[in-house]
Amino acid sequence: MSTPSQRPPKYIYKILPPSPAPPSPLPLSLPLSDLDSRDGFIHMSTSGQILGTLNNFFSATSHVYILRVPYAEVESRVKWEMAAGKKADEKGGCWDTEGRAGGFPHIYEVGDEEGKGTLRLGREEVENVGMWEKGEGSWSEKGWPFGEDEPNQA
Repeated sequence: MSTPSQRPPKYIYKILPPSPAPPSPLPLSLPLSDLDSRDGFIHMSTSGQILGTLNNFFSATSHVYILRVPYAEVESRVKWEMAAGKKADEKGGCWDTEGRAGGFPHIYEVGDEEGKGTLRLGREEVENVGMWEKGEGSWSEKGWPFGEDEPNQA
């Protein structure tokens, strides 16, 4: 498993659209987005990638919900994959078509009792849920809902 640097991140993040708001408490498994279902993994971002993801996929959105996931909780299910050369509408593609942001963390299946894998992200993996408001202009670190691991543009 290859991480973007020598030291793995403390957290990785899942962006959820503003509607519907995630339930509280979180279920064992949140519904998958159409994109995650299509690609067969759960798209995540590091703090160095999240602003790029927001500004490219959520630029017209006034607020989003962010799931903060301790990397250690999902490390065995994460593959770090480059998106260089892939367009946003291709499997595994994203806004970073030149690979400047490094590999993106993607969460893959977890096995169940019957040995069939399922994609899952919910209360067992998520440490905290925060609402992030964009403010005026583009997304920036202003309004970051967590006290640490502030986003920075990669």
